[in-house]
Amino acid sequence: MIRAVLLALMLLFPAAVVAQGFSALARVMPENSSLRDKGRDVHLQLGLSQGVPFRVFTLDAPARLVLDFQEVDWSALAVGTFGDSAQVAALRYGGYVPGWSRMVLELAGPMEVSQVAMTVDDETVEAELKVKLSPTDAQTFAKAAGAPQDPRWDLPEPEPIALAPEQRRNGPLVVMLDPGHGGLDPGAETEYNGQYQNEKSLMLRFAYELGEILMRSGEFEVILTREGDYFVSLERRIAMAHQVEADLFVSLHADALAEGLAHGASIYVLSEEASDVASAKLAERHDRAQLLSGTDLSGTDDAVTDIMLDLARQETQPRSEALAASVVRGLQSEAVKMYRRPLQSAGFSVLKSADIPSILVEVGYLSSPKDAANITNPDWRKKAARGIMNGIRAWRNQDEAQRALVRQ
Repeated sequence: MIRAVLLALMLLFPAAVVAQGFSALARVMPENSSLRDKGRDVHLQLGLSQGVPFRVFTLDAPARLVLDFQEVDWSALAVGTFGDSAQVAALRYGGYVPGWSRMVLELAGPMEVSQVAMTVDDETVEAELKVKLSPTDAQTFAKAAGAPQDPRWDLPEPEPIALAPEQRRNGPLVVMLDPGHGGLDPGAETEYNGQYQNEKSLMLRFAYELGEILMRSGEFEVILTREGDYFVSLERRIAMAHQVEADLFVSLHADALAEGLAHGASIYVLSEEASDVASAKLAERHDRAQLLSGTDLSGTDDAVTDIMLDLARQETQPRSEALAASVVRGLQSEAVKMYRRPLQSAGFSVLKSADIPSILVEVGYLSSPKDAANITNPDWRKKAARGIMNGIRAWRNQDEAQRALVRQ
């Protein structure tokens, strides 16, 4: 019986390197992959075109099995087509961080990894990863659960929070653009004009377009939290903004809600209370996606740290609210259709940086046919990008003039 949170089998496969080269991704082979129940146990098998380093661990609340791989190509595998298990409530997979991929199984109840092994054929270099899960009790599961420490994707050591750092007055404003979702977390999905669209791809494209407009103005330096289709945890996105000493943080989304519940652009700031039903549903969706992606942020703040963060936010929050209002005005100046109440608030984790003004821009809702048409229209995206830039520019001028008053 293997009783480990981390089953770190970081294997090297010289034969695979010789056969296919470093640049060739291992492909998941659906014909050799399966998920099924055997009695009370769950058996997962993944066929790969070559062996890759991997690790296996569990997370709690909810109970999850997480498998990380040196990057693999999932394109041939479709959820639900390689078997089913009554013990697995949900499953997703995709890119995690550059060079690494992740599969997450949300478990219906506590289970432990009782067997795990990867075998590689000496001639074909094809590999099979087999994982067996067996029932256990909640206490044993919770004790064993937790992500292993690994410098390749763990967060940097926290740095002291500098309250209200002085803004760069003579240089470009450093803007961290955050295209939502990515990798194994596609975000909202829809079909428009016969083509499949998902939020992660649309927002990455929009982030590049917005970033180009900001950079061309000569007033801004732009950095993205992700530059491709890979997963970035909410906690890491905030850490990245601190690492580059960003002056502001703008998260970009295009969610989906029940038909008729929301359409038009809206701007969100952090609040413990959601400002309306749509806000509450969006916060629930975002938090749920983070859990399913295998990241556990519970217990990250102790009581003292929480108090210090609240003190820092007393100055940052009014600046975030002013930024949100300015971006609303900027979008309206470009005749961008807005939600009936364009200024919103919700407890989005990605907005919780204590010392960097942060907003979340819902450029529209993929559940709305009109919004989907806009978001997939290059001309509309240019208008929206100009509106956001104009709002940020106006906010900077106002913020510099009012900083002394805000401190008082």
